[in-house]
Amino acid sequence: MVAHTHGSVTLGVQAHIIDVEADVSAGLPGFTMVGLADTAVNEARERVKSAMTNSGISWPKTRVTIALLPASWRKRGSGLDLAIAAAILAESGVVPGAAVAQSVFVGELGLDGSVRPVTGVIATTLAARDAGYQQVLVPVANAAEAALVPGVSVGAIRDLAQLVQVLTGRTPLPDPPASTESKPGPSLADLADVRGQLEARRALEIAAAGGHHLSMMGTPGVGKTLIAERLPGILPPLTDAAALQATAIASIAGLADGCGLQRRPPFQAPHHTASKASIIGGGRGSQVRMGAVTLAHHGVLFLDEAAEFDHDVLNAMRQPLEGGVIRLHRADFAVVLPAKFHLVIAANPCPCGYGIGRGSRCSCSTLQRRRYAIKLSGPLMDRIDLRLTMTRPSVADLRTEGESSAVVAQRVLAARDRSTHRWREFSNEDGDSVGLNAAMPSAALRRHFPPSDQGAQDLMRALDRGLLTLRGADRVLRVAWTLADLNERGQPSRHDIGFAMSLRATEGEWAA
Repeated sequence: MVAHTHGSVTLGVQAHIIDVEADVSAGLPGFTMVGLADTAVNEARERVKSAMTNSGISWPKTRVTIALLPASWRKRGSGLDLAIAAAILAESGVVPGAAVAQSVFVGELGLDGSVRPVTGVIATTLAARDAGYQQVLVPVANAAEAALVPGVSVGAIRDLAQLVQVLTGRTPLPDPPASTESKPGPSLADLADVRGQLEARRALEIAAAGGHHLSMMGTPGVGKTLIAERLPGILPPLTDAAALQATAIASIAGLADGCGLQRRPPFQAPHHTASKASIIGGGRGSQVRMGAVTLAHHGVLFLDEAAEFDHDVLNAMRQPLEGGVIRLHRADFAVVLPAKFHLVIAANPCPCGYGIGRGSRCSCSTLQRRRYAIKLSGPLMDRIDLRLTMTRPSVADLRTEGESSAVVAQRVLAARDRSTHRWREFSNEDGDSVGLNAAMPSAALRRHFPPSDQGAQDLMRALDRGLLTLRGADRVLRVAWTLADLNERGQPSRHDIGFAMSLRATEGEWAA
């Protein structure tokens, strides 16, 4: 007889259930593993053998063969150790075969038999539940994390000896520790810290309310980074579904705190020297690693000193800005990574940084300014709804105290509630409900929620004069709906459309 059990491997942000078969047959002692296993998986032979021996379990004195199915999938990582050990235990008669056949095992084995934590446990538990398995056995350190997934039983395993006791029915399946909310962490930066910059504060509120992308150009020290870092503080907490997805992504990346769902929108601010793969995602073979755009899913991606990023890196973000996903294609597989985020970029107007504003003292030549600004291409900027030029605030502005993040967050939440109610009957190309104005499909927006006659005429004039592209006109209309929601109006006014168009025109444009 061949013993069957189940483990999992992760590709991108998705876990896939792997069938693990064990055959202990007559022949010279040996341990063979088949099924496109990488180095880490192949090394499980030594880890499993030592773990069983040091746990007081006899190792079979015959030939042991492990098959990891489907055989055509590349398997990597050490998370299959526990599943391989469970299959061998069942095939050797140490535990009943029925006890392992309908469970999924996840964990790395130490040489002393201890079960060590692995990454991506939430994704594995989700995959097990969706595949119809009722029970997932995970390391104790991962148990609270796995228990966040409803609809599946989670057992916390300390070591291999305990696993044998559980599978033979001598001890009950240990319950996972009660999950708690995530650690509070550092307090979010407050908008009240920002003095002056009323236009930037307003643009940030609009971006948060409608899910729009924002760019800021200004001289060094004008407050661009200060503004961007306060966007997470005015965003609503993540919904249960979004929080589970964000926590699963953090788990795969090894960033989860293991203390509950991640309710705060994630915030990613990569350095301008970051590579294309670190921003977009990539890797060789099946070793795909998610980039910053996926880690920022349901949150904020902030690119400071945007013009210093590599031109190819910036242009690679055009796809996720439009579709909300990254599709990575390799010779033997393709993977889709989620990438729905608020993009906030900040840049100086030129290499010296002083090309705009009062008392400009720019020392850059026209050629230097053009070379600097060309990295922010037209197609990329066309996908950014709000484009802002920031100047130094006056002394009077610095004496004015602005609203706190808590006050602004209440308006943002109310505006989002109105947009969610309005778009409740519509869905995007992926079949997901719309909710945010920025996500509303263009065709449905124009057909079912056209602007007023005067507003439509203003848009047509802007199109005719080449001030807007067709994509830009749709984005102006989405921003106008956000303005209407913030002002509690049932339809965008002509003023809303005009204001939305003004937010796409930067004084002193990026390309001088």
